[in-house]
Amino acid sequence: MTSPSAPRRPGADALARIGHPAPDPDPADASPHAFPDGGVWRTEIPSVEGPEALAVVLKESSRLDVPVHRISQGSGVWMLTDAEITEMVESCAERDIELCLFTGPRGTWDIGAATRTDSGGAGLRARGHDGLAGCVEDALRATELGVRCLLVADEGVLWTLHRLRAAGTLPADTTFKLSALIGPVNPASYAVYERLGADSLNVPSDLTLAHLTEIRRVSRAPMDMYVEAPDDLGGYIRMYEAAELIRRGAPLYLKFGLSRSPGIYPYGAQLRDTTLATARERVRRGRLVLDLLARHGADGGMSPLGSRLPGDLRRFPVPEGD
Repeated sequence: MTSPSAPRRPGADALARIGHPAPDPDPADASPHAFPDGGVWRTEIPSVEGPEALAVVLKESSRLDVPVHRISQGSGVWMLTDAEITEMVESCAERDIELCLFTGPRGTWDIGAATRTDSGGAGLRARGHDGLAGCVEDALRATELGVRCLLVADEGVLWTLHRLRAAGTLPADTTFKLSALIGPVNPASYAVYERLGADSLNVPSDLTLAHLTEIRRVSRAPMDMYVEAPDDLGGYIRMYEAAELIRRGAPLYLKFGLSRSPGIYPYGAQLRDTTLATARERVRRGRLVLDLLARHGADGGMSPLGSRLPGDLRRFPVPEGD
């Protein structure tokens, strides 16, 4: 397996000259894992809510020379027409970029009152049989239209979709991405989600570097992490830690989110100007992160463009008869 090399620490030489040397990184903290292509990091542009926003991202990524492995959408499959999904699939295929769409009903948008309480109730989870069925319907529709990555925010939905994939009802090369809104915060939960069928897992952006190392001691499943998180996920900006996030968390998707911007889910034309402006700025934020990595000598180890599969992961046995 390829391990990320130790990058230059920010300001290290100048600080060392005046008696403030940076501590040496502990080799034991480095992740021993990589993507199956040998790379240790990939990129993702999130919150790309339709064909028009996608066109902006693709144009801006070419202008700023920002490599993109995955583009994800947050409003959901059901918020897009068949024609819109097909256009997004075709546009991403032309650039060999993975397209990931969110599945099904979510508790924060239905009539359940618990999600409006201070505790948040069950959050985004799919409520009842109909909620589960809606997520399955979205998965079937999206994959029939060519989508091969689905965003999931419920452990029961994840296990159900994994069983459908194992049974051949969903294409075998479909991948499931766990939403940041239910992301695991300890090694045990991370390992459970992997076994339930997750192929990459968003973790909250407030996890410490030590937490990432702890997770990597039990799982090699790819990790997704906002290096800049939306405000509803904390608004954390961790650009200067990007190199160390890769070293600790590999294989890792660097997600270029955007703080200090309004929410856009569920997307509609009333949010068009904001959505296009924030899509453009997310790509620029990606350029800033890539520039930081280059200045610190940590921009090596990126997966080849077009890479998408996670490699062999550990799963719970699927019941016989499925």
